[in-house]
Amino acid sequence: MIPTISPDILRHILQHGVTQHLPKLTARDLHLPQIPGKAIAVVGVRRGGKTSLLRHLAKAAVANGSPREGHVFLSFEDERLIGANVADVAWLIDEHGRQYPSLVTSRTVYLDEIHLVAGWETLVRRLMDHNAPRIFVSGSSAKLLSREVATSLRGRGLEVLVHPFSFRESLRHRGEEVAGTWADLDATQRNGLDALLARYLTEGGFPEAQRADARDRHRLLMSYVDVMVLRDVAERHQISNLVALRWLQRALLSAPGGLFTVNRFHDTLKSQGVPVAKETLQAYVGHLEDAFLIRTVSMHSTSERQRMVNPRKAYPIDTALIPLYERAGRTHRGRALETVVLLELERRGYAVTWMRVDEDWEVDFLAERPGDPPLLMQVCTDAEADATWVREVRSLAIAAERMPHARAVLLTLNNTPPTHTLPRPIEWQPTAEWLIAR
Repeated sequence: MIPTISPDILRHILQHGVTQHLPKLTARDLHLPQIPGKAIAVVGVRRGGKTSLLRHLAKAAVANGSPREGHVFLSFEDERLIGANVADVAWLIDEHGRQYPSLVTSRTVYLDEIHLVAGWETLVRRLMDHNAPRIFVSGSSAKLLSREVATSLRGRGLEVLVHPFSFRESLRHRGEEVAGTWADLDATQRNGLDALLARYLTEGGFPEAQRADARDRHRLLMSYVDVMVLRDVAERHQISNLVALRWLQRALLSAPGGLFTVNRFHDTLKSQGVPVAKETLQAYVGHLEDAFLIRTVSMHSTSERQRMVNPRKAYPIDTALIPLYERAGRTHRGRALETVVLLELERRGYAVTWMRVDEDWEVDFLAERPGDPPLLMQVCTDAEADATWVREVRSLAIAAERMPHARAVLLTLNNTPPTHTLPRPIEWQPTAEWLIAR
């Protein structure tokens, strides 16, 4: 292929890609698939740390003895690569092979924001077929969302999901990660960890928002939401009814963990004089989830049709988004705690639904993943009040009876054991203990 960018410029870019300083970055707790012949597509919300993850992986490999020249990092947000086509990228990688022939079969290629190059998928598939390098790709834009980067590989890629920092990663980033396990901590340390978790529920895990004061964090996160809604959703899908889209966005982010149906929300908009079709609202929900702004949880059912028509619960991608849309002064601490648990379950590879065990009784999460027994989880800030205890534990006990092979866990925000006696087989754990477990 003949490049359209000057070979001299491309050589400078390649030299930078194999020699540039790799900064020390916060390690992420992620499982990387080890299946040969597959590219790794790093997907997730904007500003959630995808590019930093790629740089950290390269630095960690070099620290473990891999030659720096064997890690080719190319960012297609580099102004010198604006307008680059697939021939330019192919020439770059072929030139690396000419300069470092001994590294061709062992090199790792990192293609960050690769979606900016038309036809990149065919190049990646060719590299996988002929040169057998390890390839990481990432991207997120109005043109091609990060999940679409993964699907574009047509079976030749595997996803790695990157959410904003988890609680444990946030502590690590701040230099506050605890050594050892929960059992190694004394009462003072456990109480301190509870306080840090309370802070995390408010400040969230977006890397750039760490240590920011409340006003700056608010502005930063509002800018994130605007980009996701206006570019990744409205521009990407050519949405003209921005009024309905914005109403939907605010409704979902202001009521985390609340039951949501398109029919009910459609009626709300109709009463406010906002015209929109139910099918359009259904599509908007999907677009917001594809952009990773929200996560939706369906009600557990063996019937796929029932899963589709029953109410869903919607959660933000990060707890720090909750205060942006709260106008009544509520803290939503319990819902924020639910959000943290849901996102951690996703990080750990679980498929998550919620359960209705009786007309008015629910279990927050049923989490399932291959090779493990199902996990029934009830999440609350404090279960000491009699009414709370009856509601939370009774629902969990009924679900445990119906699914005797599942593990049933009650998570609370504080680390003081409940004074009530838990019925078997329910276990209790402080949420902080569960979150820091490896």
